[in-house]
Amino acid sequence: MTTAPSISPVAIIDYTPAHATIFRALNQAWIERYFEMEELDFKSLGDPDGYIISQGGHILMAEYQGEIVGTCALIKVNDTTFELAKMAVADQAQGLKIGKRLGEAAIRKAKELGATALFLLSNRKLQTAMFLYQKLGFVEVPDNFRDYKRADIKMEMYL
Repeated sequence: MTTAPSISPVAIIDYTPAHATIFRALNQAWIERYFEMEELDFKSLGDPDGYIISQGGHILMAEYQGEIVGTCALIKVNDTTFELAKMAVADQAQGLKIGKRLGEAAIRKAKELGATALFLLSNRKLQTAMFLYQKLGFVEVPDNFRDYKRADIKMEMYL
């Protein structure tokens, strides 16, 4: 009789300063695969503690088999609105529903932080991400896309 190999569960954990390098690496990898790094990327990825955490935001990390394989940030806009940003999952962890787990955890965290609205900026060519965002409950809204050259869609949800 053979038994199926045990599958290590995915743990969603809070970011610590020790995660800064992997936070940047995970995000830089997908950005450079599809687009190019922009000024806001360099700011947020170069100093997540100063740009996100110290401003009242939050970062989540996904750990699988002892390794950090995903991340997602909540950037505080004001007391009731946060941007869901910098979601990335390592290539070797694709297909494990880590993005979904990160998104759900980020929505819960945003509620804990007092948010009543979440929004994100993305690009329609990221079809897997578009499907995930819709599944999480985000809907498309108009925007003039001044923040990122690569953004061609804004989505939001009310909590």
